[in-house]
Amino acid sequence: MKKALYGRKIGMTQFIKEDGTAVPVTACELGPCVIVQKKTVDKDGYSAFKLGFVDQKESRLTKPIAADLKKKNIAPKRFFAEVENFDNALEVGNEINCTIFSENEIVDVTGISKGHGFSGVIKRHGFGGGRITHGSHFHRAPGSIGAHTYPAEVWKGKKMPGRFGNKNVTVKNLQVVKILADKNIVLISGAVPGRKNSIIKVTVK
Repeated sequence: MKKALYGRKIGMTQFIKEDGTAVPVTACELGPCVIVQKKTVDKDGYSAFKLGFVDQKESRLTKPIAADLKKKNIAPKRFFAEVENFDNALEVGNEINCTIFSENEIVDVTGISKGHGFSGVIKRHGFGGGRITHGSHFHRAPGSIGAHTYPAEVWKGKKMPGRFGNKNVTVKNLQVVKILADKNIVLISGAVPGRKNSIIKVTVK
């Protein structure tokens, strides 16, 4: 079973190793997440934890969710999501924090990438564009998109202008460089998807 936890992306920085090398890392606040519901194979058909993350005013929740959390003596939460059950000893109301991870572990990080709006082919796909000089009138345009009389249509999947980013993206095989347990902060090598303060999911390989 895979260990996983939700958190927030704080931003990028550097971590200096003992040998003096600088490693680019992303600081992530992982947890604490509260187990709101424990799903079992017998009752739900699969085994999972439903986690609550980020404190919220009770007035901002729907009445059924607020009543359910109150019944379980859990503070109101803003974000709810499920992860695979990785420890049967944990029960509803227990907190999970970044200590479930260990340094040098390989993880996958999932988040919603930065949105760039409606973008052209140069920004979206890295096209080279046309010449700028001598009045070519062809600078950042995509160019011809058809083939010939046959097939007489634009094939599906053609690289065109359109919405760029704002998609669910998973970056794989990143390394946990450092864990600051007292602050619930984990330094993960490289870049992870999303803007600052966006919700991310970290899963151990």
